Amino acid sequence: MDLEEHEPSSPKMHQVLDEEGELIGEEPDIEDDTLKDMYWWMFYARKADEKALKLQRQGRMGTFAPIKGQEAAQVGASTAMKDDDWFVPAFRELGAYLQRDVALEQNYKYFMGDARGNEIPGDVNNLPIAVPVSTQIPHAVGLAWGIKRDGGGKAVLTVFGDGATSEGDFHEGLNFAGVLNVPAVFFCQNNQWAISVPFEKQTNSETIAQKAHAYGFPGVFVDGNDVLAVHEVTKKALQRAREEEVPTLIEALTYRLSMHTTADDPTRYRSEEELKEWEEKDPIKRFRIYLEKKGIWTEDWQQELEKKAEDKIKEAVDAAENIEDPDPEEMFKYMFEVLPEDLKSQMEYLKRSLREKEIEEEKVEIEGGFP
Repeated sequence: MDLEEHEPSSPKMHQVLDEEGELIGEEPDIEDDTLKDMYWWMFYARKADEKALKLQRQGRMGTFAPIKGQEAAQVGASTAMKDDDWFVPAFRELGAYLQRDVALEQNYKYFMGDARGNEIPGDVNNLPIAVPVSTQIPHAVGLAWGIKRDGGGKAVLTVFGDGATSEGDFHEGLNFAGVLNVPAVFFCQNNQWAISVPFEKQTNSETIAQKAHAYGFPGVFVDGNDVLAVHEVTKKALQRAREEEVPTLIEALTYRLSMHTTADDPTRYRSEEELKEWEEKDPIKRFRIYLEKKGIWTEDWQQELEKKAEDKIKEAVDAAENIEDPDPEEMFKYMFEVLPEDLKSQMEYLKRSLREKEIEEEKVEIEGGFP
């Protein structure tokens, strides 16, 4: 796959597997163990996503952004990264997050309303989840500029949706990256719906990828449901970023098979026919067919993965739901170097209220009554 720029007027979508899981062109140069890892992370992410939806419907989790249908785009990109590259996500990157060594319980805790779920292990080069649309893009550019000033050798991959390309931060970030030639890869998961706004109402461009030409660097259009194609173009873009400090914009055309978030009802704005069409293009099914033909996927292996995923998800739910409550002072502690008097009085009031509640509960327990 050549990452040379496409003509802005005639972008072409890169594929390695067709929609039936058949190989297009040459066999990719990827070891079997890597292929198995890619399938595992896609499958695990799908199962973890399904569990999160159930937890939310049971009232055990807050609003959650499902990733179903976008596993190939996420895992294909994240497995192309090196450990010391930096990953800058939005809020719908569970597959990449898991592959990038952030425990599932962290993601669950975050969407259960525990801010500690957004803490990143010190040895992992990830930034935290960013919910405000497209605000992480300038952060990624600044991070990449810092890497360049420190001597380079690493790349930054930032992920966002098609809706983010309608925000000013997208254009400002890409323009800055092009002017300064920073080692950044901009990865757009174009799932074709910015909540209820369809792609054709966001831009008059045929693709998002061709927008890169205005900023002076390459744009690549790839089948986002083809994990091998995504892996291939992302790996080459990251290599170019590290070695040549040339940015790349990748548009991965995919589809979210679920709702925007659990507060959304997609049946109000998209048709059942459209959904069924994209269910037939399921990225996990496509990849499984390819692996089965290579003799990698078997029913026995699938059952092993089912059990492994079930155990890990149960462990993550238990850990997230049974974590010790944080110290209430944490809400105030890191807001200012010197806490203002009004916040100090609020903190003292909270501490008194909690202590009074504890005394009342102890009294009820001693008397054997009910509060």
